[in-house]
Amino acid sequence: MFIQTEKTPNVKSLKFTITSDGVENVILPEEYGTGMYFERHDKKEIARSPLAQHLFKVSFVKSVFFGRNFITVTKDMDTYWRDAKELIFAAIMNFYMEHKPVIEETPNQSDTAILDTDSEVVATIKELIETRVRPSVQEDGGDIFFEGFEEATGVVKVRLAGSCVGCPSSSITLRNGVENMLMHYIPEVKGIEDVTGLPSDKDGSGETTASGDMKLSFAPETVGQ
Repeated sequence: MFIQTEKTPNVKSLKFTITSDGVENVILPEEYGTGMYFERHDKKEIARSPLAQHLFKVSFVKSVFFGRNFITVTKDMDTYWRDAKELIFAAIMNFYMEHKPVIEETPNQSDTAILDTDSEVVATIKELIETRVRPSVQEDGGDIFFEGFEEATGVVKVRLAGSCVGCPSSSITLRNGVENMLMHYIPEVKGIEDVTGLPSDKDGSGETTASGDMKLSFAPETVGQ
């Protein structure tokens, strides 16, 4: 087993990918959607995942995000990655030695699953987030979840996860990337609101990010093609 790391735009977050016999491991099974986010205070969610339980045994881990084939770990501001990586490597290895599933409970419904009760506007918002926004955000170790649409105000509510949480470029990403793209395709959308609930804070570690903003690029094209 070989564990690799990749920097994200958030200096407090690092992506981990795992390779076995030359093949990249699947972290999150398809039936659990494209991403799952865990925060230290949410004991009920952590209890669903043996892998998350191992990672949160490391004291400086603040949050964990599982993508299809990667893990994003977000640390506190006081710990340097040069000291943190070995402990996270050990937590991942200990999990795989137990031969347990990543998630043990029944899958929840995906945030972008289109329901019979969804309006055409909501269905289109979900489709755009799933097919246009999410893949780009996950390249940088994060995710964005649809939380709702207020028809009266035209505001789309979203929740950030993984490396997006606390990243200084997240607000730019939402305004210049996600909001502009949704408004381009859907006239009913007038704006976007981040309901993550975690304020951005300045990292005091002295570390610098390898890349600037989240790598989002939304060239206009016909939805559904």
